Amino acid sequence: MNGTPGPSATEALEASRASEASETLAFVESPVQLLNVLEWAHAQADPQRHGLTVVVLSPTDPMTRGQLRRMAELARHEGMRVRWEEARGGAGAPFQTIGGLASALRRARRVVIGDPFSRYVQLLLMITRARDLVVVDDGTATMEFIAQLTGGERLERWHRRGGRRAARDFVFGPVSAAARRRLTPSPTRSVEVFTSMPVERAPGITVTANGFGWTRARFGPPRVSRGADLVGTSLVETGVVDPDRYVEAVSALARTHGATRYFAHRRESTDKLHRLAVETGLEIVRPDLPLELIARRGPIGRTILSFPSTVVHTLPLALAGTGVQVAVCDVNPQWLRDTASPRAQGFLSGVTTTARDVQRLPAPG
Repeated sequence: MNGTPGPSATEALEASRASEASETLAFVESPVQLLNVLEWAHAQADPQRHGLTVVVLSPTDPMTRGQLRRMAELARHEGMRVRWEEARGGAGAPFQTIGGLASALRRARRVVIGDPFSRYVQLLLMITRARDLVVVDDGTATMEFIAQLTGGERLERWHRRGGRRAARDFVFGPVSAAARRRLTPSPTRSVEVFTSMPVERAPGITVTANGFGWTRARFGPPRVSRGADLVGTSLVETGVVDPDRYVEAVSALARTHGATRYFAHRRESTDKLHRLAVETGLEIVRPDLPLELIARRGPIGRTILSFPSTVVHTLPLALAGTGVQVAVCDVNPQWLRDTASPRAQGFLSGVTTTARDVQRLPAPG
C-alpha cells in the first residue's frame, strides 16, 4: 500500500485537461514545496492571471503522501488546479508520467519547481520551452543550489557532496548538466528564486523574499502555551548524525528546557521515533501539514527548539508577532557519522549562523 490515494478519475481527467491550457506549471514532490508554491502565488499581484496548475509528483512514503493530499486540498481551495501523478507507482510510472506531461510542458510559459536537485524534475526541464523558470524553497537546499549554479558545479545535495559517486550518478550526469544550463539565466529565459533562506546574489537571477504572507493570512494567530516544543530532523535518516548521539541530544534538550512534545519530521523512521518516546518521555506528534502551518494554527509552545534545519529560518517568519521564540541547537562535530559528507559540519553551521531572530543554544555534550 502506498498510503493516501490520489484523486478520483474525474478529478484527474479535469486536471489533465486544465493543465493543457495552463500558462504556469508547478511541479512539487513534498508538502513544503507545495506550501511555497502557495506562498509564491500569494505574493503575485494577480495570481489568477497565471493559469496555475500544480502537478504533484507523488512519492511512495505514506506520511508525505498524506501531507501532500492535505496541501492539495488547500491549493484547490485557493483556486488552483491540481494534477496528481502516481509518478513512482511502478517501473514504468516515470516514463508514463513524463510522456503524459510532455505536451503541457511544451505549452507552458512559466515552470515553477521546488527541487532542482530532483532527477525527476531535471528530466522534465529537458522538455520544457518555458521562458520563465521559478525555483521555490525545498528547505535549506536552496542555499546550496544558488552557490552550485553560480560556481558551475554539479547539482548535488549537500549531504552527498564529497562522497563516493554511484554508477547511476555518472549515467545521469548529462541530464544534470543540461538541467543546470536550463536553470541558468539567458537572454531568452528568466530565472527567479523565491525563498526565505539567506542566499547569495547571483548574476541574472531574481531573488524574491518569501515572508510567509499566505500562511499568516490563512492561519492563526495561534494559542501560545507554556513550556517548549521540540522539532525533529532527518539528519539520522540521511546518514549525517549518529542515532545514539541524536537521542542523547534530544533527551538533554527536553530536560533542560522542559519540552513535552516532539514534532516528527516526515522522513523520520518509526523505530527511531519509538525509541525517542521510550527514552525521553516526549509525546511524539506526526503533523498532517508542514510545521509552519501546524505552529501557526496552534496551540504551540512559547519556545520551539530545533537542530539546524529549514524551520529555524521559516518559523520566525510564520510566527512573527506571536511572541514565540525559536531556539536552534548547534550540532556537535562528535555527533557526525564517519560516512557524513566532509561539508556536513560547515553546512549545518551555516544554517545556524545565518538564521535571523532565533536564539542560539550550545550543543549538549
